[in-house]
Amino acid sequence: MIPVIRPFLPPIEEYYHYIERVWSSVQLTNMGPLSRELEDKLREYLNVEYLLYVTNGTIALQMAIKALELHGEIITTPFSFVATSSTIVWEGCKPVFVDIDPETLDIDPTKIEAAITPNTRAVMATHVYGNPCDIEAIDAIARKYNLKVIYDAAHAFGVEVAGTSVFNFGDISTLSLHATKLFHTGEGGLVVTRDPRLFERLKYIRNFGFQGQESFAYLGINGKNSELHAAMGLANLKYVDQILQKRQTLTCQYDKNLKQSNLRRPLWHKDSRNNGAYYPVLFESELKLLNCRKKLSDNSVGSRRYFYPSLASALPYLEPKALPVTDDLAKRVLCLPLYYDLQVEEVDWICKLIIN
Repeated sequence: MIPVIRPFLPPIEEYYHYIERVWSSVQLTNMGPLSRELEDKLREYLNVEYLLYVTNGTIALQMAIKALELHGEIITTPFSFVATSSTIVWEGCKPVFVDIDPETLDIDPTKIEAAITPNTRAVMATHVYGNPCDIEAIDAIARKYNLKVIYDAAHAFGVEVAGTSVFNFGDISTLSLHATKLFHTGEGGLVVTRDPRLFERLKYIRNFGFQGQESFAYLGINGKNSELHAAMGLANLKYVDQILQKRQTLTCQYDKNLKQSNLRRPLWHKDSRNNGAYYPVLFESELKLLNCRKKLSDNSVGSRRYFYPSLASALPYLEPKALPVTDDLAKRVLCLPLYYDLQVEEVDWICKLIIN
């Protein structure tokens, strides 16, 4: 069986090295030495100033909304993982969906202004598959209307725009370190900001709002992660450049093999390099997608309709909204296998199945 994703695992003895340090410190959580070390190394690797290691990417989004003290409407994309929308609802705000760009599959900035009302407080945009949004256009709109910007960068580890980390845009960026991501800590997430005041607030939020042991500074949540997860992250970080390179090699192999097919790839940001987080393809029709997916499945090859269906019509706790571009493209997108242990020869075979 070739799965659509397989987590990278470091040599087990290297993971044990960090686990032995956990046994020595006898500190399992509450931002112990391994968690602090991971934060420092990720801050340096990603070239960002203020970064927090948290429980997961969903908690990261909740913390972002809370830290920005948002109430009212948040404009967002219907083409994303459900957490992008559900966190908005969870935090008592209202998601307002706008359609996506048919080429990039990111939120279409030309549709944002028409959705702004007196109750709009922010834009939450997803760098879909790690592909950076039109950051300049979104930030210009935010400045014009005095809106906050949260970037859901769950897929965008290692992505830069014109040589600058994609996390250095907007008010807050969040990242998932789930086991399915190209760099992971088993479960985990990051919150990144450029604002030192927001950073201080986020630190309080992550730890129940505690200010010292006997006083509170802010409404908080338990957003901390464990030393066992940090150990996985530290062990994996040694290999992250190798992982990125392998995924980009496999991406190029897919591109080469499928060049003559009728499949289309999302258009990547012109000032950024694909990090190989996913390999999505667009079929000419949903029927062709379903036929191909069955062929892959019959040959023990996994695939995923990521993201399907549109969040604007799928969530039972929201009024459904028709968005023509998203409704069309969500039916025709399929993600193919892509992970570190996948072999070039396996990619060649998968492509033969698809072309046939």
